[in-house]
Amino acid sequence: MNRREAIRSLSLAGGVSLLPSTPLLAAGLPSEAEASYAQAVKGTAPVRIRDIKTILTAPNRIRLVIVKVETSEPGLIGWGCATFTQRALVVQPAVEQYLRPFLIGRNVDEIEDIWQSSYVSSYWRNGPVLFNAMSGVDIALWDIKAKRAGMPLYQLLGGKVRHGADCYFHASGTSFSEVEDNARRAMEQGFRHVRVQVTTPGYAGYGAARSNAPTTGAHDEAVGPTNPIEIWEPAPYVRLVPKLFEHLRNKLGDDVELLHDVHERVTLNQAINLAKSLEPYRLFFLEDPLPPEENDHFRLLRQQTSTPIAMGELFNTQHEYVPLISERLIDFIRIHISQIGGLSPARKVAALSEFFGVRTAWHGPGDASPVAHAAQLALELASYNFGVHEGSGFPKETQEVFVGCPEVKNGYMLAQEKPGLGIEVDEKLAAKFPIPAGPPNFDYSWGTTRRRDGTVIRP
Repeated sequence: MNRREAIRSLSLAGGVSLLPSTPLLAAGLPSEAEASYAQAVKGTAPVRIRDIKTILTAPNRIRLVIVKVETSEPGLIGWGCATFTQRALVVQPAVEQYLRPFLIGRNVDEIEDIWQSSYVSSYWRNGPVLFNAMSGVDIALWDIKAKRAGMPLYQLLGGKVRHGADCYFHASGTSFSEVEDNARRAMEQGFRHVRVQVTTPGYAGYGAARSNAPTTGAHDEAVGPTNPIEIWEPAPYVRLVPKLFEHLRNKLGDDVELLHDVHERVTLNQAINLAKSLEPYRLFFLEDPLPPEENDHFRLLRQQTSTPIAMGELFNTQHEYVPLISERLIDFIRIHISQIGGLSPARKVAALSEFFGVRTAWHGPGDASPVAHAAQLALELASYNFGVHEGSGFPKETQEVFVGCPEVKNGYMLAQEKPGLGIEVDEKLAAKFPIPAGPPNFDYSWGTTRRRDGTVIRP
């Protein structure tokens, strides 16, 4: 066969591989083209979903929900994250009793259609339970697709635009000096971004231990508006935070990027005053200054301050985050990827954000499993508008259950250069860390922290 004939036969093989009825088409080709065609379609026979299972595990006392998708191809499985720590036991039946029978037999390659059909399968859309269940399946299907391709997931998403994802470390304390010491430890480990939180003396709070926590048995009597126990007030907090940043900038210098999480516990006027008072200290971002119920307030906040704003960890649907992105009212989108349904919608959020100058800073603390971290890392490595990755590594027990956790080195999270997510779950070891069987199975601090007059704090 001369060069021209070879090119012609290969072109013919490539063209017909796009057409239906492949065995008949292949049979009608010349022998050389038939061989080329067989090579081109090798391994493309449909692979089906054989079973879907959930694994509930709590290494390091964090309630994690993992989804395992088994396929018709022996040994080919995918792992996904469906972690909703506050209602983990509700997500499990959503996966096993509703999504499982709906999806068994489906072609694993049809990721987008599986997401869209699952989205409407309950008729009433969205919400954290449904979306986390969908996320577990969605991430697992992406894991499977990359394994079939024989490449790390980030390759399927466009390939690397950076070698690793810059992470931020959580540094907290009951005093300015304790926060400073913890921030220095982070910097010594190579972290260039540090989130800092400090206790407001005499009050409960978020992100730092309370200096005078209630004694054991304080919750024996039901907490309510006439029996507030964990007390928090926004005014002392708003006065304290700028002093913390003044201290840290004087002690740590300008090279480290500092972040802070308000956790939505202030009014609009307090948020504006706080953001403006922090401008001299050049924050990397101020996180969640307002609750999602008050998204319209970001239009006013944006006009009043140059402090970068991050928002979104409580968001579920596009109705919450699209306006903030498209109107350029925030600088970082902080969505928890399992909370919006997995990697498929997160890809779209990242692409939309790029067009409006918004960077990604996906929500990723301990209540995002290593599987979720690996999925968002794959997207971060392939997204131009990546901002920062929340997290500083994984505890020993978690690493043992989730074999192949992404490595954190010199402040960067690095992907495992293995097909798929690069993670496999040791199911036998996971079973040794069960989620506690009885109540509360959630964190008491949400819904029990109150103002001095008994009004519940949101969130």
